Amino acid sequence: MKKLINGVDSVVPDALRGLAAAHPGLRVDVDNQIVLRASGARPGKVGLVSGGGSGHEPLHAGFVGYGMLDAACPGEIFTSPVPDQMIAASEAVNGGAGVLHIVKNYTGDVLNFEMAAELCAEEGVEVASVLVDDDVAVQDSLYTAGRRGTGATLFVEKIAGAMAETGAPLAEVTRVAEAVDARSRSFGVALSACTTPAAGKPTFDLKDTEVELGIGIHGEPGRARSAMRGARELVHTAMDAIDEDMPVSGDNLVMVNGMGGTPLIELYIAFAEVSDYLAGKGARAARSLVGNYVTSLDMQGFSITVCRLDDELTRLWDAPVETPGLRWGR
Repeated sequence: MKKLINGVDSVVPDALRGLAAAHPGLRVDVDNQIVLRASGARPGKVGLVSGGGSGHEPLHAGFVGYGMLDAACPGEIFTSPVPDQMIAASEAVNGGAGVLHIVKNYTGDVLNFEMAAELCAEEGVEVASVLVDDDVAVQDSLYTAGRRGTGATLFVEKIAGAMAETGAPLAEVTRVAEAVDARSRSFGVALSACTTPAAGKPTFDLKDTEVELGIGIHGEPGRARSAMRGARELVHTAMDAIDEDMPVSGDNLVMVNGMGGTPLIELYIAFAEVSDYLAGKGARAARSLVGNYVTSLDMQGFSITVCRLDDELTRLWDAPVETPGLRWGR
């Protein structure tokens, strides 16, 4: 294993120190592993908090800032943050209008955010939660009850974040977050496994001639293994799974997401195939993202996330955003 680290035990705090140094618009509590907007809570605005295991950068800490999250709670690599982090973050961003927890559907995240929400309520902080479960590949995996939360987490954070910036009440911010999740589907493909620093070896065995179909974002294997194929066939496999679960039509927000180790040129090849696939169904990618947004350390591969747009979601997606990982319009 060759990784640009100082030591296995210091990966997350060292990364957070770097995040703080690179982005003065953030306030990073390295000791408690919490990332916040430097500007603090805004009175009357719903606070958005998310988090999960590290290793998925820029998710979640890279999406703290105007138009998205107010705070993120990074856990250790592929490990849920603890309730104390979530409570501290929720209290810090509470501007009196309540707090929305955006939770990926992984068992550890779900249980810890539930506990945090209950304890926040006891302290007088109103908390609502939205569960992201967009992955169509696997039902009831080793890590989840039900579908996994993957790429649509970014869509929920961006669109709910835009709604929160308008001063909308907690019920409205929650409503739009739930709508994004309900209208989004994802499917991922791995060309190689990732290597966690603690393990020092790939999380599963995959031959050079094989791909894993339907992977999650924690290095876990997917629904099937097959021979390596061209980009068009791999994209069609992913899109067929999405289309079978939620038929594609009309205008869509589409993300071709790199898993951390795939060159951007290959992701654009994949997006071209997605665009052609949608056109064949009479649909189109009205809004798009191509790049590394929800990663799995150094995994080679990609995921596709499709969200069916309406006028409200399109307007909120287009609204200004300024975070380390996503920015436009300001």
